[in-house]
Amino acid sequence: MSRSSPTSTADVGSVDALRVLCIGAPLDAAVLSALTRSLHGPFDLHRCADFETAARELAQASFDAVLARLPAQAWPGLSQAALNAAVVLVADPPPSANQSARLLGQGVQDVLPMDEAQRPEVLGRVLRLAVERKQIEREARKAYATDLATGLPNHSQLLEHMSHLLALREREPAPMALLVLRLEGLQTAEAQLGRESANVLRRKVAVRVRAGVRASDVVASLGSDSFAVLLSAMEEPAHARRVVDKLAAALHRPFSVASHGLAVAVGIGVAVYPGDGKDADVLLRQATGAAAMTPAVGRAGFANRVESGGMPQAANDDDAPG
Repeated sequence: MSRSSPTSTADVGSVDALRVLCIGAPLDAAVLSALTRSLHGPFDLHRCADFETAARELAQASFDAVLARLPAQAWPGLSQAALNAAVVLVADPPPSANQSARLLGQGVQDVLPMDEAQRPEVLGRVLRLAVERKQIEREARKAYATDLATGLPNHSQLLEHMSHLLALREREPAPMALLVLRLEGLQTAEAQLGRESANVLRRKVAVRVRAGVRASDVVASLGSDSFAVLLSAMEEPAHARRVVDKLAAALHRPFSVASHGLAVAVGIGVAVYPGDGKDADVLLRQATGAAAMTPAVGRAGFANRVESGGMPQAANDDDAPG
């Protein structure tokens, strides 16, 4: 596999150096060389031959910005690149208003006409501002997408992650599953011990759920009494059933909060891609509906859409806390 090679002697060790991946030949070599001396730098420029190579480079290394020339909208990896890097495109002729809107919708930070991009100081300023905007956007998205009580991704971030993963599944089909856990017992804990104790109990539930799945799986908060687990890769649908059983058993055990033993009941709904849907919203609705159908009074249970076709099945456990 080829590796991109630096085209400048910028101070790579500097915290201010911006790593820029240049795809193909977006500009003349003289312009790129002058860019490294821009007042808005320093820039650490790396070159790769084409979009296919760029996808491999972005998978292996982190870049602050990506510089490419239209028609980059034909690049399947454009949206993926824009998730983590500030994408700046050079256009000759300038794109139409509709084309620009489409590119911005894909996460592109800026589109420069060729005559402006040929001016190193203008290009340097645009790249620097694009990276700074991307950083602000990333921090805002992180704050917006995090459940502050547990530190887990929230509903919006889960849907965003699922949508991205489902797009990959269109090209590389593989089963995945979404579990929704509906809890009962948190309101009782709040009534008996207060809100802070209920929050501690919720955090302890989140820790057990996170410990019960793989590092590659996503655990998210769906509200005060619900969690979701995205099983991003499964060898067979039965894997979801095993995870359900494992989580139910883990959550049966009492929790210690403020010197009190507290219990929760849980109903778990499962929706599997692609059988239960190919859209993030559809899968979430299916799993949430299955969890809502499951009795969770004093025991754990689950509704497994894989085997029951949507009808709830209860997982009996005589040792479950009442």
